[in-house]
Amino acid sequence: MSASHDTSDRLTAILDKVRALGPTLRERALEAERAGRVSDETIADLDATGAFAIGSPAEYGGHELSVRQQLDVVCEVSRWDGSCGWIVWVGASTNWIPAGSGARVVRELYAPEWVGPRVAGSSHFPASRGRARRVDGGWIVSGGPWTFGSDSLWAPYTNLGCIADDGEGSYLVGLQVPRDELRFLDDWKVAGMRATGSVSMTLAQEELFVPEYRGVDFRHIVGAALDNGLDGSLWKAPSLGWAFSLMAGMSIGIARGALERFLERSAGRPVRGTTYKNQLEAPLTHLMLAEVHSKIQSATAMTRANAEETDRLGALAAAGTPADGEYMQMFSARVLVETAYAAKWCAEAVELLQRNSGSTAIMESEPIQRAWRDARVITLHGALNLEALSENYGRLMAGAQPHKFAGITTLDRFAPPAPRNDA
Repeated sequence: MSASHDTSDRLTAILDKVRALGPTLRERALEAERAGRVSDETIADLDATGAFAIGSPAEYGGHELSVRQQLDVVCEVSRWDGSCGWIVWVGASTNWIPAGSGARVVRELYAPEWVGPRVAGSSHFPASRGRARRVDGGWIVSGGPWTFGSDSLWAPYTNLGCIADDGEGSYLVGLQVPRDELRFLDDWKVAGMRATGSVSMTLAQEELFVPEYRGVDFRHIVGAALDNGLDGSLWKAPSLGWAFSLMAGMSIGIARGALERFLERSAGRPVRGTTYKNQLEAPLTHLMLAEVHSKIQSATAMTRANAEETDRLGALAAAGTPADGEYMQMFSARVLVETAYAAKWCAEAVELLQRNSGSTAIMESEPIQRAWRDARVITLHGALNLEALSENYGRLMAGAQPHKFAGITTLDRFAPPAPRNDA
């Protein structure tokens, strides 16, 4: 039996388990929203489906599915509850951070038994309030708080973005910090994705010593400059293609779930202001459903193509024949802008369903209103500024260079620095 066939079987098994768990996730969603986080029981149930291992290394018992296969899992979880989809998305799509941090970090993170997501990260952008300075044998970390710490409540380590300066200019460093060295703030009071528990955090003490191998110049992480000891082509796949293809999967899953819920609750429901006694028999419903379908289908087609191209590029790099920098820049810009459009179209689809669901659809207990809020929140993610991403991609199309800026989504990063012996 081929390795690809084995992977396909694992995907099928995971999807079957997620579908079986789905109604329970939807039933628990309201309580989780009120708590500002999904329960530990839900984390354990999701772990039992295999969803948290879809992007983990095969060398340590992970499923190591392709990005295209991971996309299917994120879509299916998000179909039932957007917050659960977000948690699975983060747990899968940020595996490139520890993988880029060297073999010792990889072993430390993936070798032990663990229930729940293994990966979390926070404040990997130039505005980070974290500070790190080199000392003998490691780093001293201070500052904070670190914001938007998705999965940090459940992961064994969180990679904190910190600004360091060795005298030749400041740079971003990612530091793996154990969960028990962090203090989590109760500040996740938001309009949507309320149960993701994406809280801010501070250090448990004013300062923290972090061993040298756990702190890596973020330019080396994004450039995959360090040996991680992993063999699969997934670890050579472009990180933006991986992270953002799966991000679009959240939007697609949420929209699919909202459409299913609309069809379920609309049967036999009259349309006010008309003589229609069954909303599903009204032409105005048929026109709306066709538009909803087209938006979701367009987002799905683009996203699947990006996931498949991410896998292809990973395979090329693993074979020693990586794509050139110009193509990688164009592809990365394309993934970003198309993810923003996928999020936009899916949010618009859900809004159409919400607007045609009547006043009862604003009730807390109605999944459509939660999907409406969750889908819109994805469009507001800091990396999905549609207008800025559109300008950058349009500049490349026109033969000009995109804006140069610092951060993990920069398009000016396709000449990695020389490897250092940090691990």
